[in-house]
Amino acid sequence: MKKKPTIRVMLVDDHPAFRKGLAALIKTEPDLEVVAETGDGNESITLFRRHRPDIVLMDLRLPGTGGVEATIAIRKEFPDARVIVLTTFDMDEDIFRAMDSGAKSYLLKDTPEEELTSTIRAVHAGQEKLAPKLAERLAQRQKRPELSQREMEVLQLLVRGRSNKEIGSTLFITEDTVKAHLKTLFVKLGVQDRTDAAITAIRQGIVHLT
Repeated sequence: MKKKPTIRVMLVDDHPAFRKGLAALIKTEPDLEVVAETGDGNESITLFRRHRPDIVLMDLRLPGTGGVEATIAIRKEFPDARVIVLTTFDMDEDIFRAMDSGAKSYLLKDTPEEELTSTIRAVHAGQEKLAPKLAERLAQRQKRPELSQREMEVLQLLVRGRSNKEIGSTLFITEDTVKAHLKTLFVKLGVQDRTDAAITAIRQGIVHLT
């Protein structure tokens, strides 16, 4: 019987203990092999160039260059790169940004071991895999109009409790302009007021408080 080719995997996660456990899991699979690992987004790009792994398991929150930005950079240089996001974050905006960057799958860190390894094999075989619930949420997020850079700036300040006057002062725009941006924001987010906008922005991961 012909032996299956080994799938070469790179791990990108800034928690060494989690990486160690993940590497140990992959080591138990005869057709999977860890060829590189790092906790740094910038270094993941360098390591990809050096090792050309078949699959990258990429966390989202990384020091410096985040997982989405690292995925975009890797796929810009290597369009065939296959990235699986593996993270603790399951907010709508995170899922949207990750898949929009070119990731082939989005898994949470509590995903069962069998599902994780089967997803690695499926993505290596050219498939895209997304759990039905996440796929449904992604479809809903894709229907929402994109926020402009200025609208994002206003929303970030709103979430941090700034008044219209304070937002205007920070962004060097008038209060009337702030109100106009808020009106557009409410329509795009499907909310009625500032409180709903802040709650929606945090719940969906549009704005992170960290």
